[in-house]
Amino acid sequence: MKPRRSLIGIAAAASLLGAACTSVGPDYERPLLGLPAAYPDGAAAAGGKQALESAAVTAEWWKVYGDARLDELVASALARNADIRVAVARIEETDANLREAGAAFLPEINLGSTGSRQRFSTTQATPAFSGVPIIRNNVRLALNTAFEIDFWGKLRRTLEAARALALSSRYAKDVVTLSLAGLTTQAYFSIRSLDEQIAFTRSTLDSRDSALDLVRRRVAGGIASDLELSQAQSARAEVSLQLRELQRQRSLLEHQLATLTGTLDLGVAPGNLPGLPVPPQPPAGLPSQLIERRPDIQLAEQQLVAANAQIGIARAAMFPSVSLTGLLGDESRALSTLLNSGSRIWSLGFGVTLPIFDWGRLASRSDAATARAQQLVAGYQKSVETAFREVADALSNAAAGRETEDDLQTRLQAARTTSRLALLRYQSGYSPFLEVLDAQRSLNDAGLALVRNHQSRLAASVDLMKALGGGWTR
Repeated sequence: MKPRRSLIGIAAAASLLGAACTSVGPDYERPLLGLPAAYPDGAAAAGGKQALESAAVTAEWWKVYGDARLDELVASALARNADIRVAVARIEETDANLREAGAAFLPEINLGSTGSRQRFSTTQATPAFSGVPIIRNNVRLALNTAFEIDFWGKLRRTLEAARALALSSRYAKDVVTLSLAGLTTQAYFSIRSLDEQIAFTRSTLDSRDSALDLVRRRVAGGIASDLELSQAQSARAEVSLQLRELQRQRSLLEHQLATLTGTLDLGVAPGNLPGLPVPPQPPAGLPSQLIERRPDIQLAEQQLVAANAQIGIARAAMFPSVSLTGLLGDESRALSTLLNSGSRIWSLGFGVTLPIFDWGRLASRSDAATARAQQLVAGYQKSVETAFREVADALSNAAAGRETEDDLQTRLQAARTTSRLALLRYQSGYSPFLEVLDAQRSLNDAGLALVRNHQSRLAASVDLMKALGGGWTR
């Protein structure tokens, strides 16, 4: 029983020794970047007092828009998109690597068996012992183990790196999820915007048809020229071409949305863009620390943690490695006596390996690990600075879109009045038909500009949600 206890004791002693050892290499510290406490006042003030009374946005930020069809499309994209499946598989891979790194702290015990049959020479210089058979069998069944004591923290740094990579794979999936939800939402809003532009263009086309009929009647009555008829026909064809282009763009966006949602035969029925609410803006003085929860920022930091741990792994390889070995089993000349008490064999041992001359190979690996970590520090800084800029840009765009909408509404109302009055003046003979065409073009441009601004506001709100990592809390 004593050898058996000794073999079991190797595992316990190795674990205790490993726990008592130190870890070489630098411990991770988050880089200090010195970001402002809040975003620029001009951008942050976009929320106003009304934002302070608004509800907080949840992680499923797309549901704020209150569109059931949009909710269905995003849910389909998150469930069926190929990029999501790839991200999930990567999580499973890194989880397996993490379990493997954790298992390295415990000795590996293997069961081995061997069998051989050997004939000895009777004419050799040193004859065989008297009474020993010329032909012998040998059977062995034994447990064996070998374990490297983690004196310098190489295994602990390996586990630290594996844990960081496992976390980074989850953040990578969150990055894909956030990006995919944003692309789906933007494509849906673009389709809705085109629906509204198509509807307005059809209304414009109807007015051009009416104007063309009016000019034809006046030409037939001898009070209008063929020039005016040609102008009316050209204006009508221009709007018809514009309508076909908008319809083409809608088809392309519908195809894109089908690919994003994994539903290749997707069809989106025409809808109403102005009926979609613009989500509440965040309060003024939004803290810049909110960007730290962005999955791409967290991903960059976990990659930095893993690279920092790799420095410790590289440095630990430059120190002596101590390993323990053990064997416990039975060996006999016959299988029938293999488990007899006299067949018992065991051994305990240890070994030390110290690199002496490697011509700088291990030091070079340590320097390379340090350089990789420095690269990721710069990458982390760039990710944070980019995130700060994206939030500030989204806040500015949201504020500009809201302030512009009032002017666009005024422009549209004025263009409608101008178009109506120009047509009356033309019918009364006070102005040429070119004035009617100019007024109708202005009305068409004003209507489309208002719709596109509404889409821009929605796009800015989506950009803000993405820039903040999926919304904010009060």
